[in-house]
Amino acid sequence: MQKLTNKEEEIMHILWKLKKAFVKEVMAEITEDQPHYNTLSTIIRNLEEKGYVSYNAFGNTHQYYPLVTIEEYRKRFMSTAIDNYFNSSYKNMVSFFAKEEKITAEELREILAMIETPKK
Repeated sequence: MQKLTNKEEEIMHILWKLKKAFVKEVMAEITEDQPHYNTLSTIIRNLEEKGYVSYNAFGNTHQYYPLVTIEEYRKRFMSTAIDNYFNSSYKNMVSFFAKEEKITAEELREILAMIETPKK
């Protein structure tokens, strides 16, 4: 799976939300820094070349849909981030969020309960 640019990730989030969309429908979802229609169309075609989306053709118009689920992308993204920024240590990642006060003691207790509860 190739790395996505920030704009490509933004477009993927829209496609994951909409499930299927024409370029004009994706455009309608972009609230800030809206690109030109042709630029957006190029970004989506790049996502197709990278294997993230495909399309159904309706004449000259294409309706795009994701080939990669958000869960698959999240797993890859998180693994890469943990490897690159936390020395492949989930402990380092959790302690970072605790030090930054991005996670509470109660949330950590909930996580511990999930870990300690046997999987069915």
